[in-house]
Amino acid sequence: MADSKVRCAWVGNDSLYQQYHDEVWGRPVYDAKELFAKLCLDGQQAGLSWITILKKQANYEAAFANFEPAIIADFDEVKVEELLQDPGIVRNRAKVNSIIRNARAYLSFVEAGNDFSDFLWGFVGNKPIVNHFGSIAEVPAQTPESEAMSKALKKLGFNFVGPTICYAFMQAVGMVNDHTVDCHCYHKHDL
Repeated sequence: MADSKVRCAWVGNDSLYQQYHDEVWGRPVYDAKELFAKLCLDGQQAGLSWITILKKQANYEAAFANFEPAIIADFDEVKVEELLQDPGIVRNRAKVNSIIRNARAYLSFVEAGNDFSDFLWGFVGNKPIVNHFGSIAEVPAQTPESEAMSKALKKLGFNFVGPTICYAFMQAVGMVNDHTVDCHCYHKHDL
């Protein structure tokens, strides 16, 4: 039986993508380590479609110690070379190194007494921005908030966090509700 739910136009017919859209994308995430993991995964998307990374997410979790920053921060060149042989992830040296670099930046930030979740949510006034887009053509690739987040993260030492990646991240973790108004999930996130 075909799924008759109206979804955002970017979703398509892939059941994994539909499940991600319906159950994950746009739902507010406040856990600092989960936000770190999602930020790293969004960085892996650069130049690729999100479905590519989504299909590799479990492999990334296995390869990168479930995105535990303290473990990743200790990865050395030998580990990088090992990761570059792993067909389950995107084998791009800059992207692999970015996760390690981001783990180190994350640890420096929290070891200085900062809360990563509070920091990130501060870019949207600590509550989701609810947009009212009628079609995906109206959804921006970046916003002043994502530009500010990108600049602040880069200053902290993160990379693969440009304004477009930051906006995709903000959408994914529910900092903005960019479900189109006709989507069955649009009102689900009025939390």
